[in-house]
Amino acid sequence: MSRVNIIGLGYIGLPTALMFASHGVEVVGSDTNTELIQTLNSGKLTFREENLEELFTSARSNGIVFQNEYITTDTYIIAVPTPYIKESKKIDPGYVVNAVKSVLKVAPKGAIICIESTVSPGTIDKFVRPAITEKGLKIGKDVHLVHAPERILPGNMIHELKHNSRTVGADYNEIGHKIKELYAKFCESNIVVTDIKTAEMTKVIENTYRDINIAFANELAKICRRENMDVYEIIRVANMHPRVKILQPGPGVGGHCISVDPWFLVGDYPDLVNIILAARHINDDQPEYVLKRIRSIMKEKDIRDVSRIGLYGLTYKEDVDDIRESPTLQLLEKMEEHLAFGIRVYDPFITNNIVEGQYQDFEQFLNDIDMVVVLVAHQHIKENSSKLMNKIVFDTKNVIRTGEIYKL
Repeated sequence: MSRVNIIGLGYIGLPTALMFASHGVEVVGSDTNTELIQTLNSGKLTFREENLEELFTSARSNGIVFQNEYITTDTYIIAVPTPYIKESKKIDPGYVVNAVKSVLKVAPKGAIICIESTVSPGTIDKFVRPAITEKGLKIGKDVHLVHAPERILPGNMIHELKHNSRTVGADYNEIGHKIKELYAKFCESNIVVTDIKTAEMTKVIENTYRDINIAFANELAKICRRENMDVYEIIRVANMHPRVKILQPGPGVGGHCISVDPWFLVGDYPDLVNIILAARHINDDQPEYVLKRIRSIMKEKDIRDVSRIGLYGLTYKEDVDDIRESPTLQLLEKMEEHLAFGIRVYDPFITNNIVEGQYQDFEQFLNDIDMVVVLVAHQHIKENSSKLMNKIVFDTKNVIRTGEIYKL
C-alpha cells in the first residue's frame, strides 16, 4: 500500500493515525478543522491521553503529515463523528457521508474506503453505498468499501489499539484481508474478517451489552439502598461466581459509545427493543437519582445552601479530559431545571472554565464547601482523599475510604 489518508483527527482518528505512522506506515491525517491542523503542525496535541505524547513524537519523526486537504491514494480510513438524533434516536450519518463524497473527488480507481466510525447496522447500505453509486461509480470495481469499527477507550487508547481484537467487514474477502494486514502493523490481537453488516452490528452490541450491565448494577444499587444493604459488597461476592461479571453502579453513563450506540438499535428497531430501551432509561435517569440523593443528604445534614455543595469531576470517566455525554454535565442540567444554582465544581483535567461555579484550585474548592459529591474516580481524588476527612462525602464511585461517607 502507498500512503494512508486518515479522515478525521479526533479522539479516534488521531491516535489511529499516530499508531500507523509509528509503525512504518506513511500517513496523511486530514481534518476540516483548520485550528486543529495548525495545533498539530505546531507540535501540540489536542487532548490528553496516557502515552499519547510519546506516540505523537514517534509519528512526527516518521514523517506524518497533517493537512485540511484529502490526498489521492489507494487507502482511506474515515474516523469522523456519528452522533444520534435525540428526537428519532437514529444515527446522523451526515459526517460519514460527506467525508465519503469528499474522498470520491480525489480517490483513484480501485481505492479502498474504510469506515472506522461506529455506525448503526445497515448505515453503510442505506447511506454510504448510495452516496457512491449516485456518482456513477461501481462498488467493487471503481471503489471498495470496508467497515473496521474502532474498539478503544479513552484513558487507555494506546494499549487498546495494540491489544484489542478488531473486526473488518468487507464485500470481498481479499479486500478485507488487505485492511487486516494494514491494521496488523500495530494490532497484536485477533483481527476477524467478516461482512460489513456483521461488523456494524458487532460493534454496536458490544457497547449495548455494557450499557445493559451497568443499568442492572444501577437498579441493584437502588434496591440495596431501600434495604440498607451494601451493593458493592453484594456485587463483589456475586462476581466470585465464574460466570457472573456485574459492572459497577455509578452516577450515569457518558462518553460517545456506551451512552449513544444503544440508541441506534432503539431508533432502528423500536418494535423489538425492550431490555435495551429499559437500560437506556435507567442509565439516563441516574443523574436525577443522584440529585435526589444529594437533596436527601443535605436535608439529613441540615445543609440549606446549595453553594456549600461541591461536585468533583466533569469528565465522563476517570483520568481523561473527555466531557462528551458527561454524567456531571447531565446532573448540572437537571439542577438548572429545578432552579438549583450556585453549586461548586472542580476537575483536575479540565483547565478551562466550561460551567458556572468551576474552580481551578482544589484547595480553594474544598475550603468553600461542606459536602463533596465524587462523580469521577480520577487518581487525583484517590491520592487526596485524606483532605476530605472533615467533609461530608457522597461517593458515587466507591473510591473514598476516609471521612463521613454516603454511597449510592
